[in-house]
Amino acid sequence: MQTMKAALVAAITVVALSCCLLPSSAEESKRVALVVSIDGAIGPASASYVREALATASERRAEVVLLRMNTPGGLNSSMREIIADVLASPVPVIGYVAPSGAHAASAGTYILYATHIAAMAPGTNIGAATPVQIGGPLPGLPSGTPDKDGKDKKDGPKDAMTAKATNDAVAFIRSLAELRNRNAEWAERAVREAATLSANGALEAHAIDLVARDQAELLRQVDGRVVELAGGRTQRLATKDAVVEAIEPGRISRFLAVITNPNVAFILLMVGIYGLIFEFMSPGAVAPGVIGAICLLIGLYALNLLPINYAGLALMLVGLVLLTVEAFNPTVVVGFGGIISFVLGAMMLFRSEAPGYQLSWWVIGTTAVVFSGFVLIVLGSLRRVRKAPALVGAQAMRGLPAEVLDWNGNEGHVFAHGERWQARGAETFKPGETVEVANVVDLTLLIRRTPARTGEGGTS
Repeated sequence: MQTMKAALVAAITVVALSCCLLPSSAEESKRVALVVSIDGAIGPASASYVREALATASERRAEVVLLRMNTPGGLNSSMREIIADVLASPVPVIGYVAPSGAHAASAGTYILYATHIAAMAPGTNIGAATPVQIGGPLPGLPSGTPDKDGKDKKDGPKDAMTAKATNDAVAFIRSLAELRNRNAEWAERAVREAATLSANGALEAHAIDLVARDQAELLRQVDGRVVELAGGRTQRLATKDAVVEAIEPGRISRFLAVITNPNVAFILLMVGIYGLIFEFMSPGAVAPGVIGAICLLIGLYALNLLPINYAGLALMLVGLVLLTVEAFNPTVVVGFGGIISFVLGAMMLFRSEAPGYQLSWWVIGTTAVVFSGFVLIVLGSLRRVRKAPALVGAQAMRGLPAEVLDWNGNEGHVFAHGERWQARGAETFKPGETVEVANVVDLTLLIRRTPARTGEGGTS
């Protein structure tokens, strides 16, 4: 009996331990592929989103991160941040240009080359990775360098800065191609000549590793492949039965996506500046000052994340100062100069021509009209109100006529400004006599006799 009891207890213990361990074992065997989607221009919000997603993948020990892209390009600084995070990621990153009809142009091509495995869906394209000109010429001005015959040259670098940017971009994308064993010659052509390739063309040119119709097919194709991670560590992918989960942008990334829109940052800056101006013009209003300070700080934070031209920002500030001066001392010339300075500064403010990071002409024009009208009308009205005579209070009462109702000694009551007032005076007055208000002390009027007026014929 004791032997049977011992065997029964051992069996129960084994069953209990098995039940406890089975869920954890099943959990450990569950492989996860996290999907990060970049749809649109690449900027600070995209860089923050990718960084957070890769950190989450590392914490969850995901099998792979699927970086799904459909982008026309974006800011060089944000692109380099994303590439640095991908290269340092302990989790393999698969770049995937999808769905059909999508493209990974400009900055997207660099990022695709940096991923551990590069894939495209049918009907997609990559390339056109030439760095955009920073601080391009003003509209209407010639952009080429004239040759000996006086014709503009259309090929070759236009200046030393363009040549430096192009050579730096070529060296960068070639280093990525060599790191991932991809076609470095075509990558250089994509930078120097803005070359592009379709999905099948990129596969034939060995610019990518495979073509897949959807995410499920992609995970089946990469299953069993060996990739090299940061530090030289290799990993064999097991993605055939991986569970696909999408990672949505966090609150910070969504917030950055809104405020780093150049048009939104520009409007926030203007609202902040004029909110503070209105608060200084009317101290105690509180709301304009609070809203203006918040908008100004958010706008400056957004500008700090974007490539801006400080000369353009200075011109905008000069324009605002001139418009404020025009509101106090109308001269037309100063106001016209302020509008011109403001518009030119807004045109020059953002020095990047990356897709999605240009300031809209509609925003510039509308803002110039609205805020010029605000300065010339609202601030001008405040100036006129300040110069107008007082309508209420002690100042408004001084010099008004008053009728004596009753009087005893040096005090009595008078009727002034439609009301019955207590009054005092240094003289004796009779009921019905018309006097003048000299001053107001608390709620008592100090009155005096109306000064005699001199007419044309002498004293009246």
